[in-house]
Amino acid sequence: MSVTIDLAQIIKAYDVRGTVPDQLNAEVAGAIGRAFAQTLRELGEDKGSIVVAHDMRESGPALVAAFTDGVRGEGMDVVHAGLGSTDLLYYAAGSMDLPGAMFTASHNPAQYNGIKLCFAGARPVGQDSGLAQIRDRAQAMLASGEPIPPGIGRLEHRDLLSGYADYLHQLVPLGAIRPLRVVVDAGNGMGGYTVPAVLGTVSALTIVPLYFELDGSFPNHEANPLEPANLVDLQKAVVEHGADLGLAFDGDADRCFVIDANGDAVSPSAVTALVATRELAKHPGSTIIHNLITSSAVPEIVREHGGVPVRTRVGHSFIKAEMANTGAVFGGEHSAHYYFRDFWSADTGMLAAMHVLAALGESSQPLAELGAQFERYVASGEINSKVNDASAKLAEVKAHFAAQEQDELDGLTVRFADGAWLNLRPSNTEPLLRLNAEAPTAERMAQLRDEVLAIVR
Repeated sequence: MSVTIDLAQIIKAYDVRGTVPDQLNAEVAGAIGRAFAQTLRELGEDKGSIVVAHDMRESGPALVAAFTDGVRGEGMDVVHAGLGSTDLLYYAAGSMDLPGAMFTASHNPAQYNGIKLCFAGARPVGQDSGLAQIRDRAQAMLASGEPIPPGIGRLEHRDLLSGYADYLHQLVPLGAIRPLRVVVDAGNGMGGYTVPAVLGTVSALTIVPLYFELDGSFPNHEANPLEPANLVDLQKAVVEHGADLGLAFDGDADRCFVIDANGDAVSPSAVTALVATRELAKHPGSTIIHNLITSSAVPEIVREHGGVPVRTRVGHSFIKAEMANTGAVFGGEHSAHYYFRDFWSADTGMLAAMHVLAALGESSQPLAELGAQFERYVASGEINSKVNDASAKLAEVKAHFAAQEQDELDGLTVRFADGAWLNLRPSNTEPLLRLNAEAPTAERMAQLRDEVLAIVR
């Protein structure tokens, strides 16, 4: 039978994401599996096998099975890693030098699922590097209704969790740190699977688990730590347990947020600066990537530690491309994605968490004091405004601040002589403008934020 699902609705710039089963189902997954195998062959990226893994969502195993049938129907073998976090899949693709497919919808609600595809070595597959061809091929297969050819490729099940944990511990050894009590909120996501294997084996760490049960219906809160409401339980638990810090992972556990002993969030910009100083101590003079809405403190601190800061657009494809271009040792984003050259330039929240644990465990200071060294400005956080005409509003704001230094690397960035700045950029997917502002004081930040919002809204 032919399927009339429009794949342009679910295959976006960087990944596949849609609701199950109306947008993403077994037929669609099978067609994408075949199309991925064919595209790898066409691009000279065929390694004979593809490695796959899935998160805790109920729809995962059936979608993976259909995708696997599609790959094997094209004559390629499949290494099935079973349950995993997204960074475990990147570890697999990197260490085995195989293309990979991770079935996850990250922090999206329960009715969603998705696929993140990568080439061998965990290099990203995006719209400009194969995803458009995969979409068009799969769409043609669905339209024709042709069945998947019988599988001639082999299927091998392999447990990669212990290899992943061992590899991370080689990069950031935690054997000599002081005792720390750590509350971890896994949000019923994949952190509940990876944290015991990676951090649960460290004798100095006492782990207090929150919501470690794998449950893709997210019964406690959304697995999206970027939303302050989803950090409340962790903040409370850190204070109640007298913990040294708290860690919150998103659904596929590739992002990690940090809470200090007072229950206050440590900004991802501060974590970026902290990890950058540790990487620069190991690799003096290296390049560090930061996106344009991380704090100004990041490039300042990188320069002070002898590194070379490079500013990029927002989005993992831009960061990963710049990591490859510059040979950067590390990259950080305001959204708590952290990228490491030692991890195939892919993002891993777990490795960033281990750097924070190592820094705290090697210091006698509490995290609030340690983190304060990396916090120099007051940020607004990302503020979204619904607009009818984003480009007209952007033009208005540009004209309003015409006397100031401006650039348009990603939306509009305006810089002021006192160190304040703002960035206003349109969403790729919704009729929204996203505002980020930062200034030396809370009063100045509020004044700048409100000045922009008065124009936008």
